[in-house]
Amino acid sequence: MTASTTLTVRLPPQVKRQLGRLAGQTNRTKSYLAAEAITDFVERELAIVDGIKRGLADMNAGRVTAHKDAMRRLRATVARASKGT
Repeated sequence: MTASTTLTVRLPPQVKRQLGRLAGQTNRTKSYLAAEAITDFVERELAIVDGIKRGLADMNAGRVTAHKDAMRRLRATVARASKGT
């Protein structure tokens, strides 16, 4: 069993009812489902924040492409893909 800790979360009553319904239909506890949802959310949000930080570092280092150049390359890629279909 993995280590865990307790966190109290306030939910709107409707969400709590829906969570209870989902728990019953999936044979999982509300706590398990909430922990899974929070874990997924935190991992996704941290990945987004990390990506933003990498993008800012690239920008600060001058590793950027002008918008018109990026759009030109994108249109060329789309055109090549369209010819293949």
